[in-house]
Amino acid sequence: MTYVMIFISAVLVNNIVLSQFLGICPFLGVSKKISTALGMGMAVMFVMTIASIATWLVYYKLLVPHGLEFMITVVFILVIAALVQMVEIIIKKVSPSLYQALGIFLPLITTNCAVLGVAILAIQKEYSLANSVCFAIANAAGFTLAIVLFAGIRERISSTAYNLPKAVRGTPIILIAAALLSLAFMGFSGIGK
Repeated sequence: MTYVMIFISAVLVNNIVLSQFLGICPFLGVSKKISTALGMGMAVMFVMTIASIATWLVYYKLLVPHGLEFMITVVFILVIAALVQMVEIIIKKVSPSLYQALGIFLPLITTNCAVLGVAILAIQKEYSLANSVCFAIANAAGFTLAIVLFAGIRERISSTAYNLPKAVRGTPIILIAAALLSLAFMGFSGIGK
């Protein structure tokens, strides 16, 4: 599979949030403003790419040679958590302004199941290291696209919420909007066939 097909498939057709329903917590929780959604998307892109490289190396250089493939989930969770903590410490020392800009996003990424899901999916698809990195970047771009689009929708809804019936104000209209956005992305399902 070419890099272009991996990228298009991960961003549009099999969007990690809207098609595979991974990373829903930050999708719903951090999407109130476009600026915070974009910040979260960029932080996820950085961590997902680094985590994909680290987990691929751990799996093929440590788990497979020792016959420990069944430990994939536990080991990947530990690797991702340790990686996020190391990245947080390094960024705090090297660039305090970037650390301030990322704020709460880095610790939130530790519990983002999309990062773990992409790492495991790359292994299940038996991607090479280069394909895994492309897959991670594409899924992070898809996550960013989805969360920024949804933040724009939420900003628009909040500015016109007084026009909505009381029964759908707040969480109900947000979930309806998320469902409609997911349906819109289903329109890309014929690409690449």
